[in-house]
Amino acid sequence: MTRPATSTLVRGAAGAAGLLVAAEIAGRALIDPDVLPHASTVLAEAFRLPAEPDFRTALVTTLRVWATGLAIAVCAAVPAGVVIGALPPVDRLTRPLLEMLRPIPPVALIPLALLAFGNTGRMAVAVVAFACSWPMLIHTIRGLRATDPLAVETLRTFGFGRAAVLWYAALPGAAPFIATGVRVAAGIALIVTVTAELYAGGGEGIGSWLIEAGAGAGRTHVILAAVVWAGILGLVLDTVLSAASRRLLHWQPAARAS
Repeated sequence: MTRPATSTLVRGAAGAAGLLVAAEIAGRALIDPDVLPHASTVLAEAFRLPAEPDFRTALVTTLRVWATGLAIAVCAAVPAGVVIGALPPVDRLTRPLLEMLRPIPPVALIPLALLAFGNTGRMAVAVVAFACSWPMLIHTIRGLRATDPLAVETLRTFGFGRAAVLWYAALPGAAPFIATGVRVAAGIALIVTVTAELYAGGGEGIGSWLIEAGAGAGRTHVILAAVVWAGILGLVLDTVLSAASRRLLHWQPAARAS
């Protein structure tokens, strides 16, 4: 691990520790533990949760829905963004439709997805794929539009056609934009996955597990511990995607800085 990465990790850990200490002090001084459990109680429960088979199953199920929805969105949105970004007539033709569909909240589509797919994993995957498509589509289009005009003109001067310019100039230049879109979409995917599970219920993901955990009285610390694990999961996924982006796009300064 490089020195800047180590320094960032140390600062992040120190900030998290300071926040937990402040929350513990405030909880013991100001808040009734029956209303909001102490931070130490929530952390102790968070350490215990992985020992529960049901929670591990819920965690794996949520990860599977997350990965499937994100993969579908990558396969659909990135090629669509390349076509739209590279062909101005297609951009003009599709822009009104995209601007109409983009503001639709993914959560609003959950009832429709329930009717179409039933209370199954496919319902959550469909909603996640829809939610993830937009950041990747927009970032891909913007990346294609940000292609260095000097590189384009140089290639054309040497007789390269449209496809060669796209391959040698536009796509390499857009790669950091696409990587950023995937990272943004990954965070959205996790939020939408848990939300869909909460809305539908009856499944095996973290959202459904939270519904069952909240059914009993005095289990606020269990719910908050599961929320902590959802946050840890999001942090780990973003860290992995960020490291993968730096490794795959090591030749791009923008990717190395992310």
